[in-house]
Amino acid sequence: MIQLQESAMAGTATYREHSHHGLLQLLAAPFAALGRILIRIAESSRAMREIERLNQMSDEELAARGLTRDGEIRRIFAGQLYL
Repeated sequence: MIQLQESAMAGTATYREHSHHGLLQLLAAPFAALGRILIRIAESSRAMREIERLNQMSDEELAARGLTRDGEIRRIFAGQLYL
């Protein structure tokens, strides 16, 4: 669609292309919302909080407590994953 605008000094042309992306975004919106919900559920789990705490500790801090990163991951996910 081309719109012509007249002014005292010059004429201008504006080209606007109608996009069908709006329909695709509308169809994808429920799936994007579901994805965000699943991410929030995963991030709020006990295991994720413990992994975050583990990631904030240095290897030296873990060694001072007599722990290893690998051992802690196995403890956190015991019974949930086959490791």
